[in-house]
Amino acid sequence: MTKSICGLIWAALILAGCSSNGGKQIAQANKPAPDWTEPTSTGGTLTLSSLRGKAVYLNFFATWCPPCKDEAPYINSLQKQYAARGLQVVGIDELENAKLAESFRRQFHLVYPAVVDSGTLQAQYLINGLPEHVFIGRDGVIRKIIAGEISRNEILRNVLSIL
Repeated sequence: MTKSICGLIWAALILAGCSSNGGKQIAQANKPAPDWTEPTSTGGTLTLSSLRGKAVYLNFFATWCPPCKDEAPYINSLQKQYAARGLQVVGIDELENAKLAESFRRQFHLVYPAVVDSGTLQAQYLINGLPEHVFIGRDGVIRKIIAGEISRNEILRNVLSIL
């Protein structure tokens, strides 16, 4: 091979390595959700794998996010209404701290747990805006990922689709 072809191959390999996600799986619809272990706002830890067999709704939020505040009471009502059918909502506070996440939970009387993401889940789910909604079936497969604020009807439709 010529030097220029070898140089191009080498550059492509370097770029491929730089664009990787540190070996972490990127979350995609119709693929198994990548497992994680994150601290909760109350001081414990939660793993996604511990929720296997449940219909899981990951709601990425931040305490400063107006649409997140608007959605929280409705999402909480769905957790209460569908818990007996196997729904587990998990709030994922993006890039804040446990104190802020717990304050948000208390402000809205949330019955579901909140985990505090320091960036791992943000990278796995390619979060670049809030809120973000991830609906995972009982089999651990992601059914849908929706970025941005969505209507109550759309939230309900997606929750019912994973139950």
